[in-house]
This record gives sequence, C-alpha cells and structure tokens, in this order.
Amino acid sequence: MKQWYEELFTNYANKYENEVFTQGTIGEVDFIENEINKDKNIKILDIGCGTGRHDVELAKRGYNVTGIDLSPSMLERANENARKADVNIDFQIADARNPHFENEFDLVIMLCEGGFPLMETDEMNFQILENAARALKKGGKFIFTTLNGLYPLFHSVKDFMDSNMVDGVSKDNSFDLMTFRDKSKIEIDDDNGNLRVLDCNERYYVPSEITWLLKSLKFNKIDIYGCKIGNYSRDDALTTEDYEMLVIAEL
Repeated sequence: MKQWYEELFTNYANKYENEVFTQGTIGEVDFIENEINKDKNIKILDIGCGTGRHDVELAKRGYNVTGIDLSPSMLERANENARKADVNIDFQIADARNPHFENEFDLVIMLCEGGFPLMETDEMNFQILENAARALKKGGKFIFTTLNGLYPLFHSVKDFMDSNMVDGVSKDNSFDLMTFRDKSKIEIDDDNGNLRVLDCNERYYVPSEITWLLKSLKFNKIDIYGCKIGNYSRDDALTTEDYEMLVIAEL
C-alpha cells in the first residue's frame, strides 16, 4: 500500500510547479550560493528534489548537482526541465531512507519538506538525516527546511487548525501534542483533474530536537533560523510565527 506522500506525487508535477511554495527558487538558490561561497568545484546532492527546480537553477549557474526522489513522475518532469534548460543533472529514483552515497558530496540540500519530515515514523525521518550525513564529506554542509513545532505549540490547537486552512483544501486536522504529528485529510485535483482524498501525516520538530538529532550524527555546528519562501536569511531569527525553520549544519 502506498503512503500518502507517494500517492500525492504520482500525478502532480504540473500542480506542484504552480504551488505558492515553489515560487521562491531564485532567492533560495541565491542563499545556497552564498553559503558555499559560489565555489563551482563542489558537488551538491538534493534529497527529495521533486521536479528539480533548485537543481536546474544551480546547474544553470555552473554547479555539479545530483537529485534523488521517490517519485518517477516528478523525476520525469525534472529531466524535462533539465533538457529545456540545456543542463546536465544526474537525477536518480531513490528512497532517502536507504543509504546510496558515502563521503561523496560537499553540500546536501533538502528543501520544502523533501522527504523529511513526511515519513510515518520518527525512525524513518531519522534515517533520512542519517543518510544525508553519510553522503557528506568531512567538513560538508547540510541545508534543509522542516516544519517548525514551535508554531503549533505556541498557538492553540484550534488556531493551528484554522491557520492550516488553505482555500478550503485542508480539513479535519488533528495536531497531537504528545507526538507533534499533524494528521489531516486533504482533497486535491491531480494533473488529470481527478479528485483525490489523502490521509496526511506530518511530523513537526522543535529546534532542540533537530539540534540533538544532528549532534548525534556528528554535526558540530548547527544553526537554525526562520524560513521565508524565496528569502532565506541568517538574519531571520526563528519565532513562533514561522511555519517552517531553516537548518544549516556542518560536519
């Protein structure tokens, strides 16, 4: 049986590329470039690359990029996008929970909930972090975004449920304060116009959890910031109003 995130991305490439949260690619890649000092010699791995929006932009700027994703249809679009942009990117179908690389990359990115924290157990989410760390060379950098548990913790459950409504799409939300998981039903129209109802299950993390998990993987420098679409910044202090957080860690 497919999990909800596999069902979601089976036939969703067109809709995905038009979502509001995918429109900040240029600004996000600008930030990534600054974090690596625009060093074109580094190798970059994108975990949960989707349709390859960050990868194509990075490749256009001269970077060596590999992208992995669980969805064949999303990677099919990613390859189309790379061809249209006339860039070479190594896109691979892969499950981020399984190890595929070791000491191979200078930078790993995992943006817009690229796998983590969508898994159905905390152990599976940790496997993704573990494999990201394994893929990095010593001294490498890991940049990712994830759901900010301070947001629903600070707000009442009712306020959190109300704020999670987007054009009436999300309903029957239930945020569990014991597990920090939000379980909800969403209704979407796929790229063929078919209505689909999915039972979503997402894990929110607080900064102290992320710090502890990354320290257990031998990251020695961990910085956490607020996360604004298309406008990542080290000047953006994380608050209870940030729906996501930006994490930058170094081995």
